[in-house]
Amino acid sequence: MDLTEQFAHMATGGMYDDLTPELLEARTRAVLATNGYNASYGRPSPERESLLKEVVGSAGEGANFEPTFRCEFGRNIHLGARFFANFDCVMLDGAPIVIGDDVLIGPKVGLYTSNHALDLEERIAGGCWARPITIGNGVWIAGGVTVLPGVTIGDGAVIGGGSVVTKDVPAGVVFAGNPGRVLREITAKDRTGYTSTH
Repeated sequence: MDLTEQFAHMATGGMYDDLTPELLEARTRAVLATNGYNASYGRPSPERESLLKEVVGSAGEGANFEPTFRCEFGRNIHLGARFFANFDCVMLDGAPIVIGDDVLIGPKVGLYTSNHALDLEERIAGGCWARPITIGNGVWIAGGVTVLPGVTIGDGAVIGGGSVVTKDVPAGVVFAGNPGRVLREITAKDRTGYTSTH
């Protein structure tokens, strides 16, 4: 199977061989591409955005990672407008990672669509599976969060620092813990009266 066929199979959630020459080569390309993007830190925004679009499948206007960004393949990552990820973000995109507009991600956050086989012999043979991660508009994911395969996070949700997200998160809630759970809804009482100064 060529790389496109392999990614199509991976998107079904079925077991796949993580050690094919095509996937190994694609990972190498992703490391080199993220090296180039990370090294561009401090350069003009249009230049950095152009380099980012060489790494990921698609990126909206103003999408930005602080260094150091790492991904497994890149092509399965789709970022909305005004996306921002703080330092040391890792995205393993064996399946699609789709992120909406105005999403903020804190430092040391990992989005992991892929998982190794539980059976030892299958794992040694390269057996893996992947499930997509979907993040809605206006989500804030605080520092040190881990998002596991197959999770959807609804619009406007806030994920507390250090959380492990193992299940879907409804829109408009504060979600935290290990494993994470809904703590409460976000309401008008959370407004402070702040307005932008720019």
